[in-house]
Amino acid sequence: MPPLMPAPDRSVLDRRDQIAAALRTVVPGEGVITDEDERRAYESDGLAAYRQMPMLVVLPSAVEQVSRILRYCHDNNIKVVPRGGGTSLSGGSLPLEDGIVLAMGKFNRVLEIDFDNRCVVVQPGVTNLGISDAVQHAGFYYAPDPSSQIACSIGGNVAENAGGVHCLKYGLTANNLLGLEMVLMTGEVIRLGGRHLDSDGYDLMGVMTGSEGLLGVITEVTVRILRKPATARALLLGFPSNESAGDCVGAVIADGIIPGGMEMMDKPAIHAVEDFVHAGYPLDVESLLIVELDGPAEEVDELIRRVEAIARRCGATYLRISNTEAERLTFWAGRKAAFPAVGRITPDYLCMDGTIPRARLPEVLTRMAALGRKYELRIANVFHAGDGNLHPLILFDANAGELERAEKLGADILRLCVEVGGVLTGEHGVGVEKRDLMGTMFNEIDLAQQQRVKCAFDPNMLLNPGKVFPTLHRCAELGRLHVSGGRLPFPDIPRF
Repeated sequence: MPPLMPAPDRSVLDRRDQIAAALRTVVPGEGVITDEDERRAYESDGLAAYRQMPMLVVLPSAVEQVSRILRYCHDNNIKVVPRGGGTSLSGGSLPLEDGIVLAMGKFNRVLEIDFDNRCVVVQPGVTNLGISDAVQHAGFYYAPDPSSQIACSIGGNVAENAGGVHCLKYGLTANNLLGLEMVLMTGEVIRLGGRHLDSDGYDLMGVMTGSEGLLGVITEVTVRILRKPATARALLLGFPSNESAGDCVGAVIADGIIPGGMEMMDKPAIHAVEDFVHAGYPLDVESLLIVELDGPAEEVDELIRRVEAIARRCGATYLRISNTEAERLTFWAGRKAAFPAVGRITPDYLCMDGTIPRARLPEVLTRMAALGRKYELRIANVFHAGDGNLHPLILFDANAGELERAEKLGADILRLCVEVGGVLTGEHGVGVEKRDLMGTMFNEIDLAQQQRVKCAFDPNMLLNPGKVFPTLHRCAELGRLHVSGGRLPFPDIPRF
């Protein structure tokens, strides 16, 4: 277990059977899981290095059940960890010994498809890819496409503000989200946004997006859908170094070109992927870019010409352009399978997630390689090059005692991202993985202000405690926190 997780409340553990019986009156039948073997399926998410058995698992199937469960837990001081598809790579849905896991997998229906308003209303357990599958017959799709899109849930995408290959041009979850229904810890059900592109009042939907299950439980999501581009073609560009590929990324964006997707892999990742997928990637290059361009056919042809010229100026030694849809999909098949491909060449790996300014990409790749040598661990790089969202995969063997070294390397990589003007996470969230690094980005006042937002939604700190914040203050304590003994730096508001 990571340090500083909330100490278990023995009084809650002593009431485990009583709590299970009470929850069965809300979710009857097999909706409450108490069996140890069955609970073990929920002991971790995608960050499998950390595991903890939950006290109970509850599987509601209706909004009223979620409301009653949360109200009961609020009234009885029971911690709740919301869980979607369990694909989080930051430990965002790591259970608690004295808490319940609220698993939303039964909320898996597409509720309404509204082509006139170009939106879809779904329950949070619908998979990311499931939304596109539901509308593809009419020529539409949902743009954000994380690599785990076949399994990750849209509710989890909202909780982590997930991105994906096409987020450079079409945005993250936040840019494609129109409305939410959510249940507060008190059991109250509220709606934010709707089918319109904007709304008045506080942007509470923006607060919820990326809130990592700390503020409420999402029970319905409205997303916008887009028309499929008339034409989409991709280029495979090979380079003699990571630095030259990084230079090409910056040069393409500086030329005013915004690709539909722009992904980068280094040599270890290229070889692992090609051996796994056989996508036809070149094996004699140090770095590979996949650049997708979409739009009207004439525009795509012109953009391909410009990107090809830029790539050659940056020293590209390999260039291949897709001429069919099948060929384009083959280019992407390798990238989409990169994580499982790397899993075949190492006993364990940590998938990091940090974001940097694009202009610093060549420097950061060079310094990451030096860090790998320092810790004597290999790094395979697979990432969203266009928006600077890095996903270094740190290869290690936990059975050889290398986990601690891998974690230290990962922390140094994330500190490097912040040092060059970036951030700790681009789409995976903070969870427990990056929680104790939050102080590298935020001072105590920053973190206190963020916790005050949590207090407004969850004053008893029952929703997903132990995540995001390195030090969890009680709400009453936050009211007494000041700057160096003085007042918080807000100007006086004049009275009229």
